[in-house]
Amino acid sequence: MDSFKHFMTQRVVVGTILAIALLWMFQTMIGLFLKSDAVKVGDSTETIVLQQPVAKHSAQGKTGTDSSHSTPDHPAVVQPGASNESSPAAPPAAHGSSSEPTHAAPSSAQPAQSATEHGASASKTVAASGAHGAKPSGEAKHVPGVAFVHSVQKPLRYELESRFWGWRPNDILNFTDNVNNFQLGVLEATRRTVVILAEKLSRTGSVEAFDKNVEHAMDWIMTKPDRYWFPSPEDRYTDALNDLGIYADRLSRGGAQFYNRADNLVPLLQTYVNLIGSCEENLVKEMEPWGEPVSWFRVDDYFYYAKGVAAALYSMLEGVEEDFRQVIETRRGTGLLHHAIASMKRASEIEPWVVTDADLGGILANHRANMAAPIGHGRFYLEMLISALTT
Repeated sequence: MDSFKHFMTQRVVVGTILAIALLWMFQTMIGLFLKSDAVKVGDSTETIVLQQPVAKHSAQGKTGTDSSHSTPDHPAVVQPGASNESSPAAPPAAHGSSSEPTHAAPSSAQPAQSATEHGASASKTVAASGAHGAKPSGEAKHVPGVAFVHSVQKPLRYELESRFWGWRPNDILNFTDNVNNFQLGVLEATRRTVVILAEKLSRTGSVEAFDKNVEHAMDWIMTKPDRYWFPSPEDRYTDALNDLGIYADRLSRGGAQFYNRADNLVPLLQTYVNLIGSCEENLVKEMEPWGEPVSWFRVDDYFYYAKGVAAALYSMLEGVEEDFRQVIETRRGTGLLHHAIASMKRASEIEPWVVTDADLGGILANHRANMAAPIGHGRFYLEMLISALTT
């Protein structure tokens, strides 16, 4: 009887292991197949500038045309109704390094002008209007919110699609806890940012409905990072980033709202301050809350989690700088934000071979303290920026 139980136990254990391995291989193959067919929305924006060529000058009374006397094409749009009579008398601007004089059309030109002379006159009209502050037609219009949303997508998108072996906190065989904790730090910074985006930045107040795409992104990104299946976090996080991309696309087309006011920026920065403060506490503490010294096995976890937070905030604060530039400059906080961005960048670039937690006066490095210094500086400058925005 005992031999039969031993025989069955071995078979059940081996069968269970083989079943898990087959499920994992099946999930991996399905994930690779779906990833290859997925449509990535909102990864990048591309501005296409169409240039309308303007006819070159031709001097009357000339039997031939010299290329050095011609005005190069201008990236300007000819205004309708422009005529030679209403154009200014100023000569066209000189282009290139040619020293030959430019031949101007005679002032006694007849009303029946050639098409080339009419194009040159319209070019002069557009150039004169540009000198008075009109924006060139090829200049892309800045839409508030688009750059910030892309900066929120970027860190997590890299961890899901560009990082070798992809998302790792839910792996069955866990051999890379450093990368795992780094990804958890990126995820936490992204989660908190998306919540503020849904509750503050994409609507005017508590009486306005949530933006559907941002609300869906907030729901998807709350999936537990260590779930293996049903649903897998990789799929849900990708759905969240795609919804954010749709929201950014709607912003660029005028179909969504982004309110870049100071009273909306302050809660976002306060969220970052709270998150950095939590990381800083884990980097400087010597005892755990339950009374034990910080274990050597937890030192690198705290280090890489804080590094992931810093790397994500480095990208997101650059988006803040782009889309909240006016309100920050008005409150004279540009320098404070630059210092915070530089601190997050410096923290994200610390890359030790082995994380050590030696005595602060010892020979070996204390990498927790090395990480605590720049993120502590970043937290200080963000607090100063909050103070500037609220006074």
